[in-house]
Amino acid sequence: MQDAIREHLERTGIIPVLRAGSAKEAVALVEALAAGGIDVVEVTMTVPGAVEVLRELKRSYGQRLLLGSGTVTDAKQCAATIEAGAEFVVSPSLHPEVIAVTKEHGKVSMPGALTPTEAITAWKAGADIVKIFPCSAMGGASYLKALKAPFPQLRLVPTGGVNLQTGASYLEAGACALGVGGDLVNAAAIAEGKPEVVTAAARAYLGLIADFRAKSAAGKTKAS
Repeated sequence: MQDAIREHLERTGIIPVLRAGSAKEAVALVEALAAGGIDVVEVTMTVPGAVEVLRELKRSYGQRLLLGSGTVTDAKQCAATIEAGAEFVVSPSLHPEVIAVTKEHGKVSMPGALTPTEAITAWKAGADIVKIFPCSAMGGASYLKALKAPFPQLRLVPTGGVNLQTGASYLEAGACALGVGGDLVNAAAIAEGKPEVVTAAARAYLGLIADFRAKSAAGKTKAS
């Protein structure tokens, strides 16, 4: 189960980090993202009624949407989000008890780390993917590349400062997927009654992933 979830995350390549001022706004954001073709979303615990939002999204979308919970910092919260439908659990920091509960339920664990010590500690504690946050504050793609050099086995997802301008550089540096916040999950656009802005951004991000993969495949063909 964990492999299938991880493969889904990496196949989509984009993990929208959902922050919203209300449950209604959160659901509207997900609808706009889904309209743009994105089938993954991370519902952070900062969203009012986040667990109920997860439950509602699970009812509405079923298997068509891979749900994750974000900003999870304790075991009880972790278990509640999994019960509500989360298939992957994300933290901004490293909490071994959250990793343990996630793994016990057969879900994908994505703790946050920043330093080399934190990243390898998270991996050894059972993380399936390590979220590097805030990546941009440490130098962005060049920092991610530096982490991958001694730890090529780590699956890394950068978040913080990831946008359409920087996304390709993170992928080139070795990111297995991109965690994207406000540049994609634009709550202001929803508040202004413009969900099409979010939908267009979703398509643009998926286009970025597709373009990068096409160029990488072409490069490998030439090399061979």
